[in-house]
Amino acid sequence: MSRVTERHAADGRSSRWDEHNARRRLDVLDAAIEAIERHGVGVTVKQIADRLGLPRPVVYRHFNGRTDLDEQIRARILEMLLAELEPALHPGGTVAEAVRHAVGTYLSWVERHPRLHHFLGTGRHHERATGSSVVSGARDAIAAQLAALFTEALAHFGKDTSFARPMAFGVIGLVDGVVNAWRSDPASVVAPAEVSSRLADSILALIESNARALGIPIHADAPVQELLRGMA
Repeated sequence: MSRVTERHAADGRSSRWDEHNARRRLDVLDAAIEAIERHGVGVTVKQIADRLGLPRPVVYRHFNGRTDLDEQIRARILEMLLAELEPALHPGGTVAEAVRHAVGTYLSWVERHPRLHHFLGTGRHHERATGSSVVSGARDAIAAQLAALFTEALAHFGKDTSFARPMAFGVIGLVDGVVNAWRSDPASVVAPAEVSSRLADSILALIESNARALGIPIHADAPVQELLRGMA
């Protein structure tokens, strides 16, 4: 066998091994999500491994320790969340309908996956995961998309766009803070539908009050696409 042939054979084996490892990592992450849904944020690596019928060391072989595993689990959870949320981030209908649809979609996911939502905000020993780069990155990406919408609307009305980004991040912070506080209060009797409604009303009030301050005739019943075209 020539050196070229040997190299190609080695490359093929390496590629197949990489694919195998990638599939195994996804299997582990999906098993971890199933385990969290069942056992909560205190899930152990053994519980994850047991779902796959693997020894615990095999799970660790694909990650750089528990911290890396937790971050990769969060990234996988966020993929699930964003797959549902993405269509709602391309608004249609009126401003009110767009806001209520986006907030409702998020609250629906949280209601169906409370333990996954909890895991996004916790660390290994249940402390707040304030240093999670994947969570902050996803939050920033959603805020940036909202900022682009605000910027487009302001630009079409000939207004200064410099406040679009802070406003967008403020809206995301409002949603994040309200939902986290609601979910973390075991004594809360507030229904998800009420949280969704109050949040949507608050966001709409924020948008309308800032629009009035800028002299922009935006109201909740205005079609989103008309606003983006700069039409009153």
